[in-house]
Amino acid sequence: MKRRLLKALTAVACFALTACAVITVNVYFPEKAAKEAYKSLDDMLLKSGEKTPPGEKAPSVAPVPPEEKPQSMLFNELPRFALVAVAYAAEAEVDADALAIELSSMPEVLKAYDDMRGRLPKLNALFANGTIGLTNQGLVSVRDKAKATPQYQALVTAENQSRKTVVTSMAKAILKLNKQKETKAALDLVLGKAASTFAETKRDAAQPGWWMQLPNGNWVQK
Repeated sequence: MKRRLLKALTAVACFALTACAVITVNVYFPEKAAKEAYKSLDDMLLKSGEKTPPGEKAPSVAPVPPEEKPQSMLFNELPRFALVAVAYAAEAEVDADALAIELSSMPEVLKAYDDMRGRLPKLNALFANGTIGLTNQGLVSVRDKAKATPQYQALVTAENQSRKTVVTSMAKAILKLNKQKETKAALDLVLGKAASTFAETKRDAAQPGWWMQLPNGNWVQK
């Protein structure tokens, strides 16, 4: 009798803990593919000014192998179940071509690149003379305030808005191609990686002498 009662109480406790489990969503982020897609968009929409979808010319990127999915377990004596249920998004083979095509189909992305292309000559000159630098989130920051006129400040503000549009759109594209619902929580998970990958792409493209911020926060000249 006591043994049956103990089993029943254990089953009830397990059910209660499972019902109260916290659901955490991990979204697969294809870092290499995202970087190649950013480069493709820059080449096709920023540097050359062409507006044809860049997917066909973007180099193919091998899918990034998924990381192991750890689970937090309760005690070994109890029936084995995850105290924290981890819901993983479908890990589709998201490549650079698919991302570039998805982004180039978004009107807000095309508008952002149109605007950035128009500002490019002035921004390059400001990068070259040290007035501005590239942050570790891929944004533009004024470094020499003595040279930064109100006109330049407005230029930087507008440029950052366009860059934020591109980064946010990348995060949305990754969620869509992963067949993951676009919630605020899911978007927040992807947005930071989308920004840091965007910044890495911009650092690679920076010219010698330009100021840029490393991931650790330090500023250096390329």
